[in-house]
Amino acid sequence: MAMTMQQISPVAHLPVVLGVVRKRNVAALIDTFCPPHPAHIISCGRGVEALLLAILDGHHALYKVGARLADRGMLPLLQPGLQRASLHDSRLGQILDALFAVHLNRVCGAIALNALEVSALATPWLHQDTTTITLYGAYEEEARPVKGLVPPRPAYGHSTDGHDDLKQVLLSLGVSSDGLPLRMGLRDGNPSDSPETPVAIEACVALGLDGVRGMVADSKAYGQRTLGLCLEQGVGLITLVPRTCAVRQEVEAWGQQHGALPLVLEKPGRTRQEPPRRWHGHSVVRRVPVEYADGRLDVAEIRFLVVHSSQVAHQAAAAYAAAQAKEAERGAEHVQHVEARWFACAADAEAAIAEYDGRGQGRRGRKPRPWRYHGLHYQVEAVSVPQKRTRRGRPPKAEAPQVAVRYRLVVHPEALVPSEDAHGWTVLATTVRPEGCTDTELLQAYQEQHITVEPGCRWIKNPAAISPVWLEKPERIAALAMLTVVGLLVYAVIQRQVRLYLREHARQ
Repeated sequence: MAMTMQQISPVAHLPVVLGVVRKRNVAALIDTFCPPHPAHIISCGRGVEALLLAILDGHHALYKVGARLADRGMLPLLQPGLQRASLHDSRLGQILDALFAVHLNRVCGAIALNALEVSALATPWLHQDTTTITLYGAYEEEARPVKGLVPPRPAYGHSTDGHDDLKQVLLSLGVSSDGLPLRMGLRDGNPSDSPETPVAIEACVALGLDGVRGMVADSKAYGQRTLGLCLEQGVGLITLVPRTCAVRQEVEAWGQQHGALPLVLEKPGRTRQEPPRRWHGHSVVRRVPVEYADGRLDVAEIRFLVVHSSQVAHQAAAAYAAAQAKEAERGAEHVQHVEARWFACAADAEAAIAEYDGRGQGRRGRKPRPWRYHGLHYQVEAVSVPQKRTRRGRPPKAEAPQVAVRYRLVVHPEALVPSEDAHGWTVLATTVRPEGCTDTELLQAYQEQHITVEPGCRWIKNPAAISPVWLEKPERIAALAMLTVVGLLVYAVIQRQVRLYLREHARQ
């Protein structure tokens, strides 16, 4: 029997993506928030499906969506009779405006809760992190609305992409222990991301998830306000204590004094030749300042887990040695430059030493640390330099040679050698009591941060590559960012299903 092929299209992975999206009823949920209008050829739900396909195909610019999906042959699967011209950027922009108008957090929360229900996933911990989304365009300053929803304002700030020349917005992401995003938030591009954790905790409580023990975050979450809010709301928090905190230094010193700490966690090596990885640690309680919602400052007992790993210590020692060798090259150039300078008097040389040490006249603030792995000791040296005679001819025997005293600096570099047990320490803070979470569970929950929310933040930048793009209004920036988070949810669901299939069939 002869068959005639009408058209061949490289659909790639998009039918699988569309099947997962429709199994999670994303279009139906969107249409409940944004009811279809008879005048529109494509509803908001179908438009969101098209945008999700474009995001997961790597072409999310609004004017490219229709052409890209038509080349992939996805328009008939998306909606019977749908034409490429119906997916123009004006209609897709209207869909983004409608999504922002019905509150993006509500839409994202409804889709995430439905995905959890369909997949029957438990969420013991919510992992929190922030990242930046860079944007093309000037985005002139506009008057912000006094009432209603306020879109994020693109602004210059510290970019995690290295695009300091572009404006950005701040994306806050909370995912489950399986990597499924459950909540998102968008903020202006220039504020610090430290105050975002209390907002994320309140949003987590508002979700009403069952079985959530608390939130896991990195060192940006450690602060008086965050600890006070968790104690008030009864929310468990696991966070890394920054190295600059005095309580971390105190707890680390306590751990170094108690050499033989109990075994907390053991994992097999990454290769067959690598020995098992072990973490030793113990919990201690310290009283630290906290801040409550009414602004009241108090002191509360917080549990700290100090952990040491010999494998991490070995890696840190190797990294320390490499950084020290790199700094030694820069130090040699600095020494050569300093010792080549000459000064007319000892006072000028002493002033130069103060400048090199960060104690120069008029300097304020924290003392800089240009050398982290070496100690440079400066010393003033007086050198007698013979001067040229002003008169011509051979000098008389009785004439004493003319000598001028000049000054220079001699630098003695010293490599800083840390103690053997200085590396490999980690200090975690938590508001969960020991009877509610053991030290092993505490450490495991924090280590999952590297396989849950951090890969999601990397995925949003590449291959999803939402940044940098150009969108006309901040409302559309926020809506497209929300759809990118939904795309991350679809990607995580597909990845989970593939891993489960491989595990059930003993395949790799």
